[in-house]
Amino acid sequence: MRPRVKPQMSLLLVLVLLAGHPAAAEITPARPLRSYEARRAYLAQVRADYAGDPATWPAPHVDADVEHRELGPMPPMEYPADNPPSPAKIKLGRQLFFDPRLSGSGQLACASCHDPDLGWGDGRATSYGHDRKQLTRNAPTILNTGYRKTLFWDGRASSLEDQAHKVLTNQDEMHSSGVVVVEKILEIPGYVDQFQAAFHPEGVSHENALQALAAFERSLKSGGSRFDAFLRGRPNALSDEALSGLHLFRTDARCINCHNGPLLTDDKFHNLGLGMIGRPFEDLGRYKVTGDPADAGKFRTPSLRNVARTAPYMHHGLFDLEELLRLYNAGMPSDRVPAKDTRGLKPVKSPHLKELNLNAQDLADLTAFLGSLSEPRLRVMAPKLPE
Repeated sequence: MRPRVKPQMSLLLVLVLLAGHPAAAEITPARPLRSYEARRAYLAQVRADYAGDPATWPAPHVDADVEHRELGPMPPMEYPADNPPSPAKIKLGRQLFFDPRLSGSGQLACASCHDPDLGWGDGRATSYGHDRKQLTRNAPTILNTGYRKTLFWDGRASSLEDQAHKVLTNQDEMHSSGVVVVEKILEIPGYVDQFQAAFHPEGVSHENALQALAAFERSLKSGGSRFDAFLRGRPNALSDEALSGLHLFRTDARCINCHNGPLLTDDKFHNLGLGMIGRPFEDLGRYKVTGDPADAGKFRTPSLRNVARTAPYMHHGLFDLEELLRLYNAGMPSDRVPAKDTRGLKPVKSPHLKELNLNAQDLADLTAFLGSLSEPRLRVMAPKLPE
């Protein structure tokens, strides 16, 4: 079978590798491709190995310091005690999510950076903010964000309510404030009535607007992918290539060290060597939140659910999927702090990153598995907004 991943690297990828990998020229060759007969036998064995419950699957390749959490179906959503869901609250939050009138300019809505037609991201390397300002980070999808322990690439928000507040009040993003949000809502009688129904007897407040937005976002959940169908007992939901990719993901490709559990993320922070320290596009990541020099260049592990529909990738949005898999295959670059830097930064690339030497067929199989995590394409229409 012809590998579907092209062998060439983009110029950007080559430059990243050469800049950050001191032994880039010494990377060992990829392992040999299997013969036609050997691949048929391998695929038959993999299908047999993954025919049962995940508890019976082959042992994953995880490092000693990793708490193994098996891949699996999405669990029930847990809701904050002070913000239980209700149909009225979710409907209101959906309208607020698509309403640009909450922003300072009256032109930006939450949906401007989290478009359902673009996997609840915006398809850009980095987003545009107030007055068309180019922001510094890629807009992550909000699908399944209700399951996440922290929000933003650097984890600076601890809840969806907190995340919504930080975006609304960020002067480079939605350029608004709690006072402005309340003033604008009070000018719209339809909203006043809905707030009263959803939050009786308090009605309109900035905190209630944040709760409504968070309630809507918690309603956005995965569960309809081909991988989910496979987990529900439909073996043919995964192609041979995708099933081989699942096996590689859990074993030789080492992905499961960080992308584990039902959401395919450990919800932790890791340094992948892409902080660009001392170079253009520098982003110190988690360090800006904690102030700990050891956190320089660390970013939150993204969920891989629906990943094929949320390009481009990483916190700066510089890579497509093929490039990113090749970077992982090479062991990723390493950030080096310039000698003249006086910030005391201590970036250490994650020890879970190692040179993999996967061949073109392996990379194609991984791509097929990641594609099996895509949700069905649904036309999500913007709601009618109250006047």
